[in-house]
Amino acid sequence: MSRIYCHLTIQERAVVMTMRDDQCSIRTIAKRLGRSPSSISREIRRNAGTGVYDANVSHIQSATRRVQPRRTRKLESNSVLFQVVRHYLKLLWSPQQISNILKAMWPNETNKTVSHETIYNAIYLHPRGELKRELIACLRHHNQVRKPRSRGTDRRGQIKDMQSIHIRPPEIEDRVIPGHWEGDLIKGEGNRSSVGTLVERTTRFVVLAKMDNAGTKSVVDSFSAVLNREPTALRKSMTYDQGREMHGHKILTERTGVQIYFADPHSPWQRGSNENTNGLLRQYMPKGSDLSIYSQEELDAIALSMNTRPRQTLGWKTPLAVYTEHMIRLQLQADSVH
Repeated sequence: MSRIYCHLTIQERAVVMTMRDDQCSIRTIAKRLGRSPSSISREIRRNAGTGVYDANVSHIQSATRRVQPRRTRKLESNSVLFQVVRHYLKLLWSPQQISNILKAMWPNETNKTVSHETIYNAIYLHPRGELKRELIACLRHHNQVRKPRSRGTDRRGQIKDMQSIHIRPPEIEDRVIPGHWEGDLIKGEGNRSSVGTLVERTTRFVVLAKMDNAGTKSVVDSFSAVLNREPTALRKSMTYDQGREMHGHKILTERTGVQIYFADPHSPWQRGSNENTNGLLRQYMPKGSDLSIYSQEELDAIALSMNTRPRQTLGWKTPLAVYTEHMIRLQLQADSVH
């Protein structure tokens, strides 16, 4: 008997029908065909039940079952669930964020939830057309190609009196106490425009700063303005790369009280939260675009959109919610002291 299963042929079904008419047992029929008795039993049960087994009818029924889907897909393009997923994709939520928020909203209703893998499959297996292009454009890494980073000699000027990331207090590394930020610039077309990005390490709260240019004075002025909008207790330190725009780090510290630490050259993982955020921000401000067109109010709106998206690292809470919790806790502590 073959160990590789294949469906019964029309000829084998004819033998089953003839031998059943002759009152042969299932085991006898199975032995004659070189099949398992369970296969013959299942064949008769599925296609005849308690009635008469007919080879032609059974073959047609078997062929029909093979082309029918085993179950209806959850994310058919005309389903309500698909429209809900599409809505969140337009808000630039990732499939993982969408999946987890649906589970939080309907924890006991599996027909209203879907895994992030199913969402990806629904997008990429969708027939080519305008809808598929729209859905892929909502994903973070649409049409992006990773390029190797240069590992050549660092040609940037050394920053005077800079403090290395290696002497940061342990509390910064642990992400337990809020108020420690990571900073960077994202550049526009031809590096002619810039936007300052700040990410609070504990809460992943995002702050954006409009820059007139990437010069030292503009960077210090812009970062000072947005940092001073935050509570004093949440302005402790900032970790930055060794970009020459930070030559005025001492002035920034004097204006804001924020101590600046500098990461090692070519070490973006030392500011992982900021690097990840910069990638997410490219959904709003694509590479090669002119960033000077954004006002501070528009940048604040983008930051709000980022801060109200649930994050896996926060247990699917939003950065705004976690940041607000810390602000309230600090205020209560201050009131108790007074």
